[in-house]
Amino acid sequence: MWTDSEIFRQDLENILQDKAIPWAELEGKRILVTGATGLIGQTLVSALLFYGMKTSNPPRVLALVRSLDKAKRVFEKQLKDCGENIEFIIGDVCSLPAVEGRVDYIIHGASQTASKAFVEKPVETIETAVFGTKNLLELAREKQSLSFVYLSSMEVYGYPAKGQKVSEEEMGALTTLEVRNCYPLSKQQCECMCCAYAAEYGVPAKIIRLTQTFGPGVSYTDGRVFAEFARCLIEKRDIVLKTKGETSRQYLYTADAVRAILAVLLKGENGQAYNAANENSFCSILQMAQTVAQMGNIRVKVELQDTRSLGYARTLFMNLNTRKLKNLGWEPNVELPEMFWRMIAEMGK
Repeated sequence: MWTDSEIFRQDLENILQDKAIPWAELEGKRILVTGATGLIGQTLVSALLFYGMKTSNPPRVLALVRSLDKAKRVFEKQLKDCGENIEFIIGDVCSLPAVEGRVDYIIHGASQTASKAFVEKPVETIETAVFGTKNLLELAREKQSLSFVYLSSMEVYGYPAKGQKVSEEEMGALTTLEVRNCYPLSKQQCECMCCAYAAEYGVPAKIIRLTQTFGPGVSYTDGRVFAEFARCLIEKRDIVLKTKGETSRQYLYTADAVRAILAVLLKGENGQAYNAANENSFCSILQMAQTVAQMGNIRVKVELQDTRSLGYARTLFMNLNTRKLKNLGWEPNVELPEMFWRMIAEMGK
């Protein structure tokens, strides 16, 4: 997935055309990205490399990856076109290897994202979040980085009331006695560490709270609900819901998420958090299923089952206020039906 893909090339061009991002500040800089082979990480690294192809003083991406073989597969085409501008650092955030030279910017996106792992491996979920984030903040402190952005989650808000518009100043109450809460509670702790390092040590840390994000690069076998809906559309089979589909939230396209991350990295206020979502996409799981079904002339069925063992969150109503991010000049470009069409165009390639 690189510039020979029309969809992905359009995404990269649209990212670079965002006038809210002061691109010149990245020229000649060294940018460490964790979670580089993840969905958002792939698009982010590709956008930075694509920008580097357009300037005589390109940034250098330091991609922290656990598997060199996987990284080479994911970025195979990028390595051929601009391999001199990317360096793989082999390791993980919990046992961070030495990073030589300057680290001007850090974008910390490494995290456990599989819902099933939240209930099967809660200790590892917490350790990756808390110890990994502390290591990266220490690195930013040591290297006197210009900016640090932590990729958090809408789940830090807990379970807002139905109809509530959620802004960054609010925070949800979450019981510590529910194992699945290892994920949102560890995210809350990481956010607190970002603010603490900013206040005590002057680390220029910012936080971006992302809603569920998807687009090109989603694996055909991805287990998340949007991927299952896309497979149903591709295979012309009915969508079968295992719940009533009452959970309601917004969504965000990958390229829009990358633009938001860069805006917060370069223009955000230290110690502050920013919601990132397409507010127009707010809908229930059932409504999203019905939208996708109409796109492919298929049906939606509901076959209720106990999904707690799969790590699903309880019924959720998450309607984020993104005014703070928009004040940085950011606006989402891609609406929900187009998110699906653009994702589907690349699935299985």
